[in-house]
Amino acid sequence: MKEVKKRSDCPISSTLDVFGDKWSFLIIRDLLSAKECTYGDFLKSEEGIATNILASRLLMLEENKVIEKLEHPNSKAKVLYKLTKKGIDLLPIIIEMHLWFDKYDKIPDDKKEMIETIKKDKIGFIAVTTNKLEN
Repeated sequence: MKEVKKRSDCPISSTLDVFGDKWSFLIIRDLLSAKECTYGDFLKSEEGIATNILASRLLMLEENKVIEKLEHPNSKAKVLYKLTKKGIDLLPIIIEMHLWFDKYDKIPDDKKEMIETIKKDKIGFIAVTTNKLEN
């Protein structure tokens, strides 16, 4: 694994050394909702990531063991990306980001049902989602 150069020993600073850009968390978001994605799937996201940035972020996340590459069952030319246990453990952080946003802004209609489910039973939601991602 390529060692990440840390600016300091501060946990927040060190975490940002790995995830310090919006693209890394958007890749993780996509993998949390889809479980597996191809390179092309990431390129289709509405945020419009550039291919060079995507390649760089995927490599960095893989080197830090947040994601892993799997063989694509239907194509030797494609690979699937999947979260590792380390990546799945980011689910509570992503959930808290959703809840924070809901507190201060308008949640899109396609996320409202999920947010209400989380508000009713956050621990249960995390357990069910983690189980789905791990199996």
